[in-house]
Amino acid sequence: MAVQNFTRLVRFIPKAAPSKILIGEPVSPTVDVGGALFKKDDVYAHVWSGNSVLAPGVKTEHKELVDRVLSPLARDEVGTIRCIGLNVSLTRADLIIPTIRERATKPSDSLADPWPAPTVLPRVTQADDTGDYESELAIVIGKTCKNVPKEEAMDYVLGYTAANDVSSRGCQFAQSQWCYSKGFDGSCPIGPALVSKSLIPDPSKLHIRGLKNTDVMQDCGIDVPELVSFLSQGTTLRAGTVIITGTPAGVGEGKSPKVTLKKGDTFSVEILPHIGTLINQFENEA
Repeated sequence: MAVQNFTRLVRFIPKAAPSKILIGEPVSPTVDVGGALFKKDDVYAHVWSGNSVLAPGVKTEHKELVDRVLSPLARDEVGTIRCIGLNVSLTRADLIIPTIRERATKPSDSLADPWPAPTVLPRVTQADDTGDYESELAIVIGKTCKNVPKEEAMDYVLGYTAANDVSSRGCQFAQSQWCYSKGFDGSCPIGPALVSKSLIPDPSKLHIRGLKNTDVMQDCGIDVPELVSFLSQGTTLRAGTVIITGTPAGVGEGKSPKVTLKKGDTFSVEILPHIGTLINQFENEA
């Protein structure tokens, strides 16, 4: 079966068949899938024949009404999530930018779905009230690669989506490594739409905002400087790998007074054009 190029894909549960998970392309080319579903607007998608955004197959004429949107990739598809910290291209006014980018990893169990699935604040984060948000662009690798020259890096990119690198600052600043503080179960919601690189030939033209409830916390442009090449040196990046590219200024830890995430809060990562809004509501781990 021939494989067609996609523009935007969502992984979703249809309203007519709540036990199924489908891959689809929103019928409207401009709908903000996450924002529309949060407002309880109807979102229809053309069903694709495949069962993964990594192998979507072909678009069919069959349409389904979206009940719930899921993360574009399943946990067993992502392997390790690669995080860039203190990215020089996303200048953080509150921190000194290192000459070599900081790196961290999140395990596959940290992957999480957009709203209405809850995003859980772990007990350790509740104890010291240091839960924080990080609005980020996520790059999804489409072909396995290693030691990629920067000139060829885009050949291995499948597309882009939104991510929230939910972090526990108390744990982060108590340790020299960041993996624990950023690696809790469900601490990396991504989605809702995976947008083809063909639709976003220059990711630096994207604009990102982070909103806690209705208050704008982060607002800036995005640049993606050679990250695929950098992370692939000596390291295999398998198809399905998610790279989150670093957050702009405006995280809660850097504000005065500090802003933290609490039970009942909603946080939105808006990346325009094309990607739309990743929305998450927070609950406490029991």
